[in-house]
Formats: sequence, C-alpha cells, structure tokens
Amino acid sequence: MVGVDVGLFLELGIIIIVAALAAFILRLLRQPQILAYVLVGVLITPVFGLIVDTSLIESMSLIGIAFLLFIVGIEMDLKSLKSVLLVSTLGSVLQTVILFVTGYLVALLLGFLSLEAAYIGLMLAFSSTMVVMKLLSDRKELATLHGRIAIGTLLTQDIVAIFALSIMTSINGVNTALLAIAFVKFLILFGIAYLASRFLFPEMFKFAAKNQELLLILSLAVCFTFSLSFSYIGFPVAIGAFLAGISLGNLEYHIEIIAKMKSLKDFFALLFFVSLGMGLSLGVIQKMWFPLIIILVLVMFVKPLVIMTITSLFKYTKKPSFLTANSLAQVGEFSLILAAQGLLLKHITQDLFSLIVITVLFTITTTSYYVEYNQFFFRLLKKPLSIFDRFTTQGLEYLPSEVRPKIVLCGHDRVGYSILRSLHKKKNKVLVIDYNPEVINHVVSEGYHSIYGDVTDDEIMDKMNLKELSMFISTIPRVKDNIHLLRKLREVNKRAKVIMTANDIDESFKLYELGADYVVLPHFLGGEHVSNLIDKIHKKKINLKDHKEKHIKHLHHRKKMGHAHPTHH
Repeated sequence: MVGVDVGLFLELGIIIIVAALAAFILRLLRQPQILAYVLVGVLITPVFGLIVDTSLIESMSLIGIAFLLFIVGIEMDLKSLKSVLLVSTLGSVLQTVILFVTGYLVALLLGFLSLEAAYIGLMLAFSSTMVVMKLLSDRKELATLHGRIAIGTLLTQDIVAIFALSIMTSINGVNTALLAIAFVKFLILFGIAYLASRFLFPEMFKFAAKNQELLLILSLAVCFTFSLSFSYIGFPVAIGAFLAGISLGNLEYHIEIIAKMKSLKDFFALLFFVSLGMGLSLGVIQKMWFPLIIILVLVMFVKPLVIMTITSLFKYTKKPSFLTANSLAQVGEFSLILAAQGLLLKHITQDLFSLIVITVLFTITTTSYYVEYNQFFFRLLKKPLSIFDRFTTQGLEYLPSEVRPKIVLCGHDRVGYSILRSLHKKKNKVLVIDYNPEVINHVVSEGYHSIYGDVTDDEIMDKMNLKELSMFISTIPRVKDNIHLLRKLREVNKRAKVIMTANDIDESFKLYELGADYVVLPHFLGGEHVSNLIDKIHKKKINLKDHKEKHIKHLHHRKKMGHAHPTHH
C-alpha cells in the first residue's frame, strides 16, 4: 500500500514538474496551455517512457473531466442567448447536423466503420467552449456581435454534446428504441437538476455561503452526488457533473463557487490532458496521415464555411459571420471526452483516438492564430467573401437616404454612451455606428440615426457624409481603424472637429500627428473622475449619497439596454 502511494506521488511529481516547465515555456511563446499539458503526456510516456503504468493517472483524469464539465455547467448563462437567440439555437443545431452528416459520410468514404464514423462526425460538429471563451475574453470581444453569436452557438453545442454523450455511452449499437430511451433519461435528469436548482439548493447555499469552507464542501458534494447517481443508472460521471453545474449556475453564489472550484478543476484537468498525451500513439501519424489531412481540412476550412453560410442566412453581414466562423474553427474538449468514452467502451480503436487527439491539439493551436489575426484574414479574403453581401441587416439600421449627418459617433461603449447623452438636443444631425445589435435597436428607439457594421467599410464610410461633417467622434479601441478613419476624413475635410480614442500614450501621439483635435485615454478618465469626485466631496460641493443613488439609477438604465459589459467595435 505504501509502495502504491509513493508510486502515485512520484508520478504526480514528474507530471507537475514537467507540466510547469512546459506551460511556462509555451506561455512565453503565447501558445495554449492545453497544448503544453498534452505534450507533457507525450514526452512522459510514448517518447521517454518515464511512466509505464498510466492506469492511476487515467483514473484521476476522470475526476478532471467531471470538474471541467461541472465548471462549464455553472458558467452556462442561458440569458446570454437572448440577443442572438435564433442564430445561436436554430442556427447552431443546423450547423451541428450538417457538420455531423458531412463528417460521418467522409469518414465512411475513408474506410471507417459506421460507429467510428459517428464519432468523427460528432468531433467535427463541436467547437471548444473553453478555448473560444478564453480567446474572446483576452481580446475583450465577448460583448461584440460575433462574440455573442459564438458564445450562444457554443452553449447550444454543449447541450447537444451532452445529449450525444448520453446516447453514445448508453448503447453499443444505434437503434431507434435505444435512442428514444436515452432521450427520455436525458429529459428526466435535466428535470431533476432544474427542480433541485429551483427549490432545494437556494436555501441550502444561502446558509452555506456564510462559511467559505462549507460552500466549497457543499459544492463538491452536489457535484459528486449527481455524478455518482447518474453513473449508477448507466450514464458517464461527466454528464452528472455537468447537470450539477447547471443546477448551481443560477444561484447568486455561483461566482464564489467557481472561484472555489477553479484550482481543483485546473489541477484535475491538467491530469486529464496529460493522460490524453500519455495515450497518444505517435505511429498513427505515419499510419493514418491521409485521413488526418482530410479531417484537418474539414475542420479548418469546411467547418468555418458552413458556419459562416448559416450565420449569414440569419441576416448577419459578412464580417460578423466571418469572425464567428473564424473563432469556431476547431475541435473542442467535448470531442476529447467523447473519444475517451468511446475508447473505454471499445467503440473506437486506439489509432482513431490518437487521430482525434492530434486533430484537437492542432486545431486549438491554429484557432489562437485565427483569432489573433482575424482582421488580417478578413481583409485578405474580403473580395472572395463578397458573395455574402447579398445578406442584409434588415432592422439593424435606420438612416433615410435624404439625411446628411453632421456629427458621427463610431462606437457606443462606456465612453460613447456618455457622449451621446450630451448630443441629445442635436439627435436629428447625429449618426451612430456600432457593432452591437442591441445598441442599434436602442439608439433607433431613442430617435437617432444609426448604422450597424464595420466603420472601415467603404460603403458605410460613404454614408457618413465625411465632406460635410462638423464633428467626428470615435470610441473604437483599435488604433489601426482610427488611423484609417482619420486619414480618410482629413483627405476631404480639414474643418471637422475630431475626437479619437487610444489605448496608450504612444497611440495618442500618433493620432495627434495625423490631425486629431483631442484623444481620449479611457483608463485615465476613471482616475480623473474619482479625483474630481474626491475634490468636490472635500469642498462639500456634492452629497455622496445623492451621487450614489444617481449613479445606481444610471447603471440600471445602462444594464437595461445591454451595457452591463462594455462593447467594443
């Protein structure tokens, strides 16, 4: 028994030390940490053979799957689907069906068995919630139109993936009766999670929240209770963990639960991804190079084309459609979980499992570059993508042909919102351009002229009436777009007052050199505002309590119109 404990401690020690070094190096190179963890698994077992018996680590990695899906369940915010409800539900289901059928048929043509082809089809259908949300969050694009569509699509995919996981792990062959039974089980378990979240958990966690340690233990207990219960009736522990997360996701303490669980989730998720690398067969690249290339082409090129086409069918223009498709062009963690379960149930071979792991790793890595350089790729493909121009943004703009605006406001984020309030008396002369459909709907209802779209698009710039403008205001954070707008404006109009936004001092100097009259640095504004507030308090020019009530009222108004988070064009 002592030998087993020492052996496990030694294995964990090797994994943690090597993983820390790999993650540090790849962080310096700005590569995904998931890639580091899987590479560690590859180095430890297939390459150097440091750990031969991987059974203990694989058993612990199952806990990693459970915690991973538990956190995904807690973080799933169904309210975020409202503004893009149709495209992120019906559109996502259409994408999933088309991509599954495409992957299934191509896999059959490549010589895979029917059940193996089903796994390949499912792999193609699902993107990575974890990776996409992280990339969008890092770039502050969660609140943009393409960010909302991507998140809504991912949430729907997660629900479909859980259902698919239920089916694939409940049967050894596909038939209608078993599918129906799996569907009924799935609905019953979702119902249990809903009832618990509505009537049982609120009071329990209200009491537990008074003690942080109790909050953690109770959250773990819920996770394991659901996981073990569902495992007992024949479902994977991952499904129970996911539904446990869903049941806690609407509690007012869910942020605290996520914070408490994050470290545990990160540790066990590390073991999960390392164990994937341990099970990787390097020889599969030589043996199955042709299917690998075909599958990578499907994921990296066919999949984004399908997503862009369907998004465009829901009346979104080519840029948000392209950016959405670009961010979803990878295979996600649910595909790894499905593959791991399929290998355990002997639905797929070790070679196919390795093929799926390689595909996940490669496409997650390429996605980080896709998203980082999405503007470059869009400009590069702008002409070929003109086929999508036939899709309109009906209902997302209001600018009668006879109107010649005198003031243009590009971007309606935190700064733009306040600016627009000061222009209220001149609303018939103001044109607002923004990327968020909620903003466009709101400003139209307020009586402003507005256009939804990309401010650097030539067609939209023509509608700005640049030659006759008296004032041009941009709150867009991308300096390249601001420079382009400023140059175009100054070519035809030297008189207009120009107010721009920059992220740092060097950018502000560049905009001043090109002819901006004033450059706003948002992160300096907060400090200046607080400084002025303190000064007024000391001089007794302001009542802080009254100011607080006014501010709360102002924040409620902003939240109502969809500005709980800043939007970025």
